[in-house]
Amino acid sequence: MSVHFVAEISSNHHQDLSRCLQFIDQSALCGCSAVKFQLFKIDQLFIPDVVAGNEDIGKRKGWELPVSFLPHLAESCQDKGIDFACTPFYLQAVEELDPYVDFYKIASYELLWTDLLKECANTGKPLVLSTGMATMAEVEEAVNTIISAGGKKLTLLHCISDYPAPPEKCNLAAIETLKKAFQLPVGWSDHSVQPAVIYRAVHRFKASMIEFHLDLEGAGDEYASGHCWLPDQIKTVISEVNTGLKADGTGEKAPMDNESRERNWRADPADGLRPLSSIRQRWWL
Repeated sequence: MSVHFVAEISSNHHQDLSRCLQFIDQSALCGCSAVKFQLFKIDQLFIPDVVAGNEDIGKRKGWELPVSFLPHLAESCQDKGIDFACTPFYLQAVEELDPYVDFYKIASYELLWTDLLKECANTGKPLVLSTGMATMAEVEEAVNTIISAGGKKLTLLHCISDYPAPPEKCNLAAIETLKKAFQLPVGWSDHSVQPAVIYRAVHRFKASMIEFHLDLEGAGDEYASGHCWLPDQIKTVISEVNTGLKADGTGEKAPMDNESRERNWRADPADGLRPLSSIRQRWWL
């Protein structure tokens, strides 16, 4: 079993290309398989009254990722040997991303938007669908929409759309529920920033993908919300997850090659003394 760790940059990039490239560097150094950005335009994300009437939402215009960054981000990811992914939040974004992304991520908030699901599926590229807030019926409709539109290599992410999400509300057992229902790979989109939650998602529920929000140093626009990891924190978690996975083995109960020397020092069945009689003479020579 292997686990794909995906660093979600979200809106922590400050519209600074150099900072974006730092995120890619750090994601690769942490052991991630992919880095993921978001492509949205505030005036195509909310209705006009919300943008005009909510100062905080209006300020999010400064969180938009410039489309001109896309080729540079894709090239950097290729150089670092990790996948470049992005979440489209408007229909034209799917086309704008197509030349560059290795896979699309569809956010929980867009799960009901069938036109976007179809547009992503029509590209033929792998898709990751986050299922925060969704009922099973809603997930089923979204999955069927994607498959009917030709979507391939679909991965589902169990997610709790709370920022941060308390561990006792993470409901990780739903990973197993989604696997059984859809026979698809299922991962965990983390907002808990708790190592124990990620360990549990991987080692108990066999999450195939872990998505997490990353910041570089705590200066990102979303860091104060409490759902972003720092590089040193997540690097340790990724390393320990991978170390744990190495311990699984084949499942066959048989002596391992590194046990061969100690096998000779077991108690002999004839007298209960160590080492085995077959090597005692050799021992005293």
